[in-house]
Amino acid sequence: MRYIRYAIYAILLIVLTVVCVANLEPVTLSTLPEGLAAIPQIGWLGVSVQLPLFAVVLGGLLLGFALGELFEWLREYKYRSEASRKGSEVRKLERELKKTRAERDKDKDEVLAILDQSR
Repeated sequence: MRYIRYAIYAILLIVLTVVCVANLEPVTLSTLPEGLAAIPQIGWLGVSVQLPLFAVVLGGLLLGFALGELFEWLREYKYRSEASRKGSEVRKLERELKKTRAERDKDKDEVLAILDQSR
């Protein structure tokens, strides 16, 4: 199964490399349309950059992936907090159980106490 995954990664890498080499032409990436950039109050937001087309496409894909991961991490907050709360509750109950067993076994013979703990 691991080799199949590596084969898929290799094919994906080859396809991405071919697409990148085929799209080396520079494109202008602007933050605002020309009409809005001409307005004096927001003209400072109008930035234009010349980038290869593949960089724009791959950058958009990476940005989308990063935003998706961020929103998923935020969505799962309630599950992580509940798991943390339950984990601390389990540790508290384990300490209480150990204390109760120690009190129960304090007058017993060591061998019998060890046998009771193994159950």
